Amino acid sequence: MRAHWRILVVDDEEVMCESLAAWLREDGYAVDTAASGRDAIALAKTTDYAVYFVDLKMPGGLDGIETMMEVRRLHPEACVVIITAYATVDTAITAMKEGAQEYIVKPCNPEEISLLVNRIIKVKNLQRENTMLRKRLSRRYKFHDIISKNPRMREIVELAAEVASLRSTVLIRGESGTGKELIARAIHYSGARAARPFIAVSCAALAETLLEAELFGHEKGAFTGAVDRKKGKFELADGGTIFLDEIGDISPKLQADLLRVLQERSFYRLGGSEEVRVDVRVIAATHHDLQQAVQEGRFRDDLYYRLNVIEIRIPPLRERREDIPLLTPFYIERLSHELGKEIGGITESAMKLLLDHDWPGNVRELENAIERAIVTCRSGTIAEEDLAFLVEGRNSRPWTVPADLTLADLEKLAIEAALRRSSGNVKEAAQKLGIDRSTMYEKIKRYEIAR
Repeated sequence: MRAHWRILVVDDEEVMCESLAAWLREDGYAVDTAASGRDAIALAKTTDYAVYFVDLKMPGGLDGIETMMEVRRLHPEACVVIITAYATVDTAITAMKEGAQEYIVKPCNPEEISLLVNRIIKVKNLQRENTMLRKRLSRRYKFHDIISKNPRMREIVELAAEVASLRSTVLIRGESGTGKELIARAIHYSGARAARPFIAVSCAALAETLLEAELFGHEKGAFTGAVDRKKGKFELADGGTIFLDEIGDISPKLQADLLRVLQERSFYRLGGSEEVRVDVRVIAATHHDLQQAVQEGRFRDDLYYRLNVIEIRIPPLRERREDIPLLTPFYIERLSHELGKEIGGITESAMKLLLDHDWPGNVRELENAIERAIVTCRSGTIAEEDLAFLVEGRNSRPWTVPADLTLADLEKLAIEAALRRSSGNVKEAAQKLGIDRSTMYEKIKRYEIAR
């Protein structure tokens, strides 16, 4: 991780220059050296170093102070440490006045140097994280910064902006990974409830009884293990927004309970007799066709109409490929910082691979693909070979269902495959298959599947 930060040592004394560079390399930093101020300026034109160690007295027309001033002209935020064997109060004052971060005297103490650099890098890390956070918040929660030039997405942005300050329930539809929660958060943080809580709940991740307690809370003694009263997500979201992801997976009982909350703005905690009233804006999301579920009797029609006051349908990434060249540099910038690797961009042939891929996992899959490419990338740019995994199996023969397999056999194979992909994590495997966890456990037991 430290090699991510480059340091420049500038000193005309070769022994001093190489000794200091060696100490810093032992600490894990990438270090370049320069024998004069002019050499240092030439290097600074191509690289923005984390720290510049600059000797005060150097031949060649540029002394340490002049070199520092020139570096700071190129990089206003540059961190410069002046080194000198001729320590005086006047030179120290001049160095600090012109912008030096520190002023140290030869001979340098390696331990002192290590502590100094460590302190500077910590500050730079915080500054970079704050900058990234501001960018992420701006991009994620301000409608005009949502990354898309697709006409349908721009219509979604306009609609979401219009409803942001309303109390009306919103139903967001779209395939997994299209960014349904991102739109929900954007609606919340752009509206009048922005200062109040945004609570997200995955309805597919919990069994019915657990989800009921999660949503509505419980009283002490309501069930085994309920040692204290606990507020539910609806109560915690009071005044704000609750985001119910995969709403199509909830049980008939919870559908009835949710309908009551939407109608009455009140509920009872599990095991409680006291009515709890809340002011909560509900945003729901699903990848299912709820209208079809209503026709098949799997979803209450009255709840569907309550949820579907304002409907937003997010197109899959394969239908808005023009967004891939916009999303890719954003993910490269954020993920390369998080992973501690300097990745400057992506080659034209690698971008073509991204544009040609169908992205069944949508934007989430694109983000994961960029992260994997950054991890394996051996240069400063993502190349075609770093994305080779996207084309693996593209030309292989399609799988066909063997004639002698029963429906139960197919279900067992699907569950085993989902468990392998999730490394045995039942909750994650259940989510991939679109069933709740209790059903997953029941089927594992029925088919005697080893985890």
